[in-house]
Amino acid sequence: MRLRPVTESDLDRLEEMFVDPDAIGVFNWGGFTDGTVWRKRFEENRLLSEDRSVLMVELDGTALGFVSWNKIRTGQFSHVFEFGISLWPAHRGKGHGSAAQLQLARYLFAHSTVHRIQAGTELDNIAEQRALEKAGFTREAVLREYSFRDGAWRDEVLYRMLRPELPMP
Repeated sequence: MRLRPVTESDLDRLEEMFVDPDAIGVFNWGGFTDGTVWRKRFEENRLLSEDRSVLMVELDGTALGFVSWNKIRTGQFSHVFEFGISLWPAHRGKGHGSAAQLQLARYLFAHSTVHRIQAGTELDNIAEQRALEKAGFTREAVLREYSFRDGAWRDEVLYRMLRPELPMP
């Protein structure tokens, strides 16, 4: 498995994912959005910037989905990265999510000075919680009524990994 930059040929598939509730998954579906956003951001910066980035998850030449992260300022001179993942339905439940999230953690720690990486997932998203724990993340908190999806406020579980907690290869 490897993470790689998004190419122009990935854009159609990414756009399709975000207009299909089954493709993006129940926990990531937030309603219909402007599908041109992907292309606009790709033209601006190839979906790689200091504050917000996307990489494709690939196995044996097949794109499985993507990981993304954004910078959250925590002080005048400090920040954390918060990340997410979405795999296409055919590739879920096979351990690819854990592997990709661990690989992303290694990448972010190797190529930045960030000390903390975090991810949140809905309390009901047991599969993602297991994937994060398998990748070495620590469950840190439950954030009550944190996000709004499908007509209701949802609790979120916050996971973290600090630089010294990164599992060795």
